[in-house]
Amino acid sequence: MGRIVLKGVRKAFGDVEVIPPLDLEIEDGEFVVFVGPSGCGKSTLLRLIAGLEDVSSGDIEIDERNVSTVSPAKRGLAMVFQSYALYPHMSVRKNIAFPLRMSKMDKAEQDKRIAHAASILNLTDYLERRPGQLSGGQRQRVAIGRAIVREPAAFLFDEPLSNLDAALRHGMRVEIGELHKDLATTMIYVTHDQIEAMTMADKIVVLRAGYIEQVGSPLELYHKPRNLFVAGFIGSPTMNLFEGATAAEHGAHTIGVRPEHLVPSKTEGLWKGRVGLSEHLGSDTFLHIHDTGLTETITVRAGGDIDLHHNDTVYLTPEADKIHRFDAQGLRIA
Repeated sequence: MGRIVLKGVRKAFGDVEVIPPLDLEIEDGEFVVFVGPSGCGKSTLLRLIAGLEDVSSGDIEIDERNVSTVSPAKRGLAMVFQSYALYPHMSVRKNIAFPLRMSKMDKAEQDKRIAHAASILNLTDYLERRPGQLSGGQRQRVAIGRAIVREPAAFLFDEPLSNLDAALRHGMRVEIGELHKDLATTMIYVTHDQIEAMTMADKIVVLRAGYIEQVGSPLELYHKPRNLFVAGFIGSPTMNLFEGATAAEHGAHTIGVRPEHLVPSKTEGLWKGRVGLSEHLGSDTFLHIHDTGLTETITVRAGGDIDLHHNDTVYLTPEADKIHRFDAQGLRIA
């Protein structure tokens, strides 16, 4: 079991409040991602759950047990950090076994758990190697294996992929996602990368300055962002936002249109502009459109073979049912 409930949890360092009182429920077996810009409080919130920071007020419950004052070692959680924190002089086997040896677990049970974790993580052939003989992705899998053998109520990941290059990050995203399906254990994952959040999460918690801006599935946040902050943060490239007369025509202070919901044409459309930079990515082309009179630059996501080039005149038409409307306070208009 791994149901985690936060009730009025608050954190302050002296007079500085970094996490205003918040409530959050994480169901058993969910993959929940905390996402937000640097300094939004996501890692602090994870450390509060882990017990590495003391709550200033409020309660944290794990499976209906109040653990607010319980030590990290007794919360039944396992944490995987940005740093692998492996012992370079120990073999992979001994690194994975370390928490079990510290708890004086029976050797036969240790061997069973190590073999199981190594099998899941494709590390069986590397158990006798040392960390220096492994790639970055393999070292991260060893760190995850050390967490798996503890059989925790939940796994806590604090930006575990930030030290990897782009190709390894993608591979590890897939591996962690598959690991979650195999183990069916609660996972909380912290990242500033909204692509990681969108591709991995069952539920995303968007944070800004310690406040929860929105909680929901990736597609809920994509299709129905609660406010301008979430609208601008979720989605890549980011949503185009327009104010003034164009927004007023839709009964809003601000309207938003995602790059993939703008239809470009050489001959006709609602808004006329000029093609600036074109980013050709193979399957997609990102067009940066200028001189529309609406905003400095409009980003359009089009097909990879679109026949538009620098300085071409282009006409854009937003898909009518994909226009997002926001009021003067930046809140979504239903």
